[in-house]
Amino acid sequence: MPSPIIAIPADTREIEGYYWHATPNQYVNAVVKGTGATAIVVPALIEGNDIDSILDRVDGVMLSGSRTNVSPKLYGKEETEADGPYDHARDATSFELIRKTIDRGIPLLAICRGIQELNVALGGTLATEIQDGPGMWDHRRPDVPTRDGMYVIRQPVRIKEGSCIASVLGAGEVQVNSLHRQAIGETAPKLAVEAVADDGTVEAVSVIGAKNFAVGVQWHPEYWVESDAVSAKLFKAFGEAVQAYADARR
Repeated sequence: MPSPIIAIPADTREIEGYYWHATPNQYVNAVVKGTGATAIVVPALIEGNDIDSILDRVDGVMLSGSRTNVSPKLYGKEETEADGPYDHARDATSFELIRKTIDRGIPLLAICRGIQELNVALGGTLATEIQDGPGMWDHRRPDVPTRDGMYVIRQPVRIKEGSCIASVLGAGEVQVNSLHRQAIGETAPKLAVEAVADDGTVEAVSVIGAKNFAVGVQWHPEYWVESDAVSAKLFKAFGEAVQAYADARR
């Protein structure tokens, strides 16, 4: 029996004069190792993607993190160099994927930039440079030389009782690796807050009334999916939803 397929929208990069559509290996590996599915990368295009045709062929969608930020123009603010860099093609691709994935009831997992895309696509806003606010914790990645050190599990978040994620991880405090300088500002009307950091930063959401698994997390479960129980459980739940969707449409 063929494995389910999970689509990951690409970032755009210019390398040595070539225009690339790419996603970090840690996300592809997490799909393969954490869900047992096959990953495909969707090109990031301002226009030209037939999102419906893509969704006809996949069983899940995962939105990855990125070094780029969602354009503030998409939530009513001006772009500034300080809030960049931006990737308008990624925005255009992800936003259409998000809306149509939710409408169809295809399982969705949104990570880091992905949770911010999810919030803006459904009508919310983002807060920038959150570490500068009074009483805010510094959520940015540690200034260390190794990638493992950057993604170290170091921050507590509190999962709300009765939430979607609580059914997977349990309610109460869990330790995560949250690396970001932007976060959800005004929560979209269609999103329920599932977990918060000690300083009140929204760290996880779910889509209200979703037909299927539709969750966003600000932290990075993909990085330690093979060794951290919290990360593995989240991907396992996503993978089970993807497998069930694939079985139902065969």
